[in-house]
This record gives sequence, C-alpha cells and structure tokens, in this order.
Amino acid sequence: MTGFGSIAAFESVENLQTGYHCAASDLASSRRSMRRVTMNPKKTLSGIQAGISGEYFVAAELSRRGYVASLTLRNTRGIDVLASNADATKSVGIQVKTCQWVEPVWLLNEKAEADSAENLFYVFVCLPQTGAPSFYVVPQRVVATQVRDSHQRWLATPGRGGRPHRDNPNRKFGDPNGVYRDRWDLLGLD
Repeated sequence: MTGFGSIAAFESVENLQTGYHCAASDLASSRRSMRRVTMNPKKTLSGIQAGISGEYFVAAELSRRGYVASLTLRNTRGIDVLASNADATKSVGIQVKTCQWVEPVWLLNEKAEADSAENLFYVFVCLPQTGAPSFYVVPQRVVATQVRDSHQRWLATPGRGGRPHRDNPNRKFGDPNGVYRDRWDLLGLD
C-alpha cells in the first residue's frame, strides 16, 4: 500500500471540535502520530462551508436519534435532508439553515413566506466557534407565518427619519425563547 501519501481521518465529532486528529504519515511503515491542529478561534467558515456543515450535523443528529437521514443533491429545490423512521413508513423533507453566532436568528428570503407542503420542516442550526451546535426544528408553515407577519410589521414601522421602509426580499426568522430548540418530536417520525 505504498504511494498513497498522508491521509487524515477525524475519528469523531469530538476530535474534530478539539482539533486533534490521527495522521498516517507513512502507510508503508504503519507509523502513526498524534498531532495538535491549531484552530483559529476567531475564524468563521464561509457561508457555503457553514451551510454544508449544518446539513451534515442535522443528518448526524437524526442518525444518532435512530432515524434514516440522506443528504440530497445540491440541485434539489427546498430540501437538503430527507429523513424517515427506521421502517420507512413516515418521511419528511428538511430545509437546513445555519448561522455562526449564538443568537438564534437566521436570514431567509421571501420564498420562505410560501406555504408549501405538510411534511416539510426547517432545521435551523446555530454553529458556534466552540462547542456543539444547537438545533431548532420548526414546521415550514410556522416559519412562513412568522416570516410573513414580521416582515409586514417591519414594513409598517417607520425607518430612519420617519421614512417608510422599502420592501426587499430579505427576511429573518428567530426563536429567542427557544420554543423550537431540539423539538425533533415535531417531525412526527416516531
């Protein structure tokens, strides 16, 4: 097995979070070394990296809870993860949104206002720089209603200098009281 060079394997999420990993520096001689990877605590991920991380964390959490989870292809509109119970009698589609701050607020666009399917959910992920991510499981219809209502209130509130706000496609969803934190039961897969 010579010629493969160095490989790196993260053996668990804990190892990934602490920055330790095993590297096989020479497969031919089977010498392994443990080394410390220095993580920059002030560095944030790009939006794409954060989004992909959120999707994988959601799939991992669903699997940990005994459900079947599959990431969809990038061109699947509106669904990032398909989840079902173990015997595949119940399934849901999940849209994942990830933020990199502690406050549970996520930026969306006007498409989030559309009510679409009964079995569609959002899983909002807070991905802090240290520690485990937190998950907020919200039915799509709840997100649509909250986003629509909060945007209408924002439009009705005067902006700087008393001028009216101009409509735009930006929307926000938040759960400051943690009503939907770890509400995996709302998926109805049990």
